[in-house]
Amino acid sequence: MTILMVDDNSVNLFVIENILKKAGYEHCHPLNSADELFQYLRIDEKEAPVPKVDLILLDIMMPKIDGIEACRRIQQEDRLKEIPIIFLTALNDSKNLVEAFEVGGSDYVTKPIDKLEFLARIRVALRLKHEKDRNKEQEEKMQRDLQLAMQVQGSLLNDSILDEFLSIQKYHQPSDNLAGDMYHWHKFSNHRYGIILFDIMGHGISASLVSMFISSVLRDAMKNLEDPILVIKELNRYMTSLHNKNDLNYYFTGIYIIIDTEKKEIEYVNAGHPPGFLRIDGKHLLTLERGACAVGLFDEIHVKKSTVSYKNNIQLLLYTDGILESEAVDELETIEKLQMLTMQDWKDKDSLFKAMLSDIDQSKQKDDICLLMIKTV
Repeated sequence: MTILMVDDNSVNLFVIENILKKAGYEHCHPLNSADELFQYLRIDEKEAPVPKVDLILLDIMMPKIDGIEACRRIQQEDRLKEIPIIFLTALNDSKNLVEAFEVGGSDYVTKPIDKLEFLARIRVALRLKHEKDRNKEQEEKMQRDLQLAMQVQGSLLNDSILDEFLSIQKYHQPSDNLAGDMYHWHKFSNHRYGIILFDIMGHGISASLVSMFISSVLRDAMKNLEDPILVIKELNRYMTSLHNKNDLNYYFTGIYIIIDTEKKEIEYVNAGHPPGFLRIDGKHLLTLERGACAVGLFDEIHVKKSTVSYKNNIQLLLYTDGILESEAVDELETIEKLQMLTMQDWKDKDSLFKAMLSDIDQSKQKDDICLLMIKTV
């Protein structure tokens, strides 16, 4: 624990150091001016590390640079402004004391020093500094954990694909650092693909943790079960078991689709999710309506699978409700715009995503947004 004592009077420094060392504060450094304080703190070195200083005792009345100006300079440096400063003053001047607090002083002690009061104020200042340091360490740890969680979640998301038979382009924008919206696709064979988009209730850290759990489960479910009805029921089983074991009440909506480019057939289940829009053979627009309730609401759910055939090609747009619920966005107008864009020939994905999101102020985005553009090649 390091305490800096700054006073142009060597007698005052001797008295203060004596009081502190008798009280058990061994690391006390006397300094005779604001310049010496600045040198100790390396205030003019922008890349200097944060000094290991727990408290500064700073005399107000000093020649050249007084304590108030010295405090003002210290508070201008981000790496130094968390060091508490207790002013030492022989003045009983409320104007000076007000200014001392306004520039960032934590407390003050009048001279001649009352030993008991002096030590009590130091203990309070050091305790507050300790709490601030601990909170800062915890916040930094949380940020590191958050960065790791973001990396883990990002690793679970597929890259866009463009192969011989199918193109999948994606847009994924969390409202926070972590998202409750997730997607995944799996290639069963050269002509057969499974694609799922789901949206966990809520957003932020808790929703993202549940989404990562479901994302790991659905990979095995898609590989081993494949069929949309079986996959949705398996995911529902896991969600309800999560409720029963942990007293959680999360659910998610989602669309799971299987596209067979050889048979030219689509199978899908919409589990409580906003309807997808499907352009068939460049002519017809089909809405992928719900065939089940949201996943995780009930122990047993009824799941209806739908099948659609096409002759030449398809374009399929899937999205989460964040695009419909953004501030200043009219839901019906947005749905009409998405339908209109689905019926256009998709060429430039970036311009299409930009058009889909044109009405959204992303600085005020309150929910995750995910878009998937899927087309046969």
